[in-house]
Amino acid sequence: MARDGYYIIDGDSHVLEPPDLWDEYLEPEFRPRAIRITRSIAGRDGEPRGIKPMNPPTGAQAASEDLRNLPEMALELKARMAADEHLIIDRQIIMSGGLSGLGGVDVHRSELPYMTYLDGAPLASFDTAERIRLFDEKGMAGGIVFPTIGILWDTDDPRLADAYCRAYNRWCEDFRGAEHNRIFPMAHVAMHDPELAHAELKRCLKAGFRGMFVAPEPVNGRSPAHPDFDPLWHELEDAGLPACIHVIVRFNRILENPTRHHNLLVEPSRTFAFAMGATYQVIPAMASLVLSGHFDRFPNLKLLCVEAGAGWAPYIAHRLDEKYEMFGYAEKTKLEPSEYMKKNVYYVVEPREKNIDSMMDIIGERQFLWGSDYPHIDSSADALDQIFESTANLTDARRRMILGENAKALYNL
Repeated sequence: MARDGYYIIDGDSHVLEPPDLWDEYLEPEFRPRAIRITRSIAGRDGEPRGIKPMNPPTGAQAASEDLRNLPEMALELKARMAADEHLIIDRQIIMSGGLSGLGGVDVHRSELPYMTYLDGAPLASFDTAERIRLFDEKGMAGGIVFPTIGILWDTDDPRLADAYCRAYNRWCEDFRGAEHNRIFPMAHVAMHDPELAHAELKRCLKAGFRGMFVAPEPVNGRSPAHPDFDPLWHELEDAGLPACIHVIVRFNRILENPTRHHNLLVEPSRTFAFAMGATYQVIPAMASLVLSGHFDRFPNLKLLCVEAGAGWAPYIAHRLDEKYEMFGYAEKTKLEPSEYMKKNVYYVVEPREKNIDSMMDIIGERQFLWGSDYPHIDSSADALDQIFESTANLTDARRRMILGENAKALYNL
């Protein structure tokens, strides 16, 4: 099963949630406000008259059609179906069209406008047996699993947020099934109400989840380092499992990060968004926790930076230390910032990153693991080949660390 004798763990992969997940797993009182993927129903006048829920496929998903061989009328129909698809959160349309781009790993980017959400979702993104088959085909021991729609939704209702998370987590338990040693879900916990969040985190960790997904943003005006959230950090520290800062998307509001200034000045750029958006979310979130004295209060807490690359870590460590020499007298930390970045913080390198050896020299060889971002649009079906190429110049010991040994230690696998 192992490729070339290496133990391989994907440190950043995702599910694509079935469209009926929240209808099925939410408690009855919340189902009218369920997250749904729907299509409009045209009335006699041709205008949308209502919303019809979509159902996931019941059998193996058919292979993608070759769009180049379809007649123009069929292409137009597929484009209309894709554009007429909506992501509904708490009865509000959050996203219309383009939902195939939430997946899309196995298709050419030019085909996405003609594809629906499920067209862009490989079966392994929500079917357990297919996920295991994919691991076996690639020679992988397993993978860490994050949500997809879960990084999109937003609500100000604490009880609804908690209900959304509970539903997703329960589905994720079923998705993992008996594959406890190969599929490792991250708990999705809504931090709107710290008591509800702590209760759900405890339940998830008891069920075998391997850490907690953390959105890189304040919650109701509170930093994740706010004392109200201390029970969550104590829970993770005691369990020896990481909090994972992962990029998010908010369609109903602008995230407070530097990417907004670019989009205000010029036409929105996907290159800019994918290259800079994640980095500018994750770096400030990590740095604020470091400089808040968070790791002095929780010296054994592990924090993983996900889907932002890792080449920035040596630069940011140096930059923070340089300014700390000037202004550290006013900070709350006992050590230089880089000391926490070398001990408490971990980083997911992307498959085609360069200079991994140098990162390990400067920050520490035990702090890095790799992740594919499967099955998202900016991932690649060849991710494993790419990380093998990117680590070809490492010693065998370091290569083993990146490919799986560091993830095994971080997640207590």
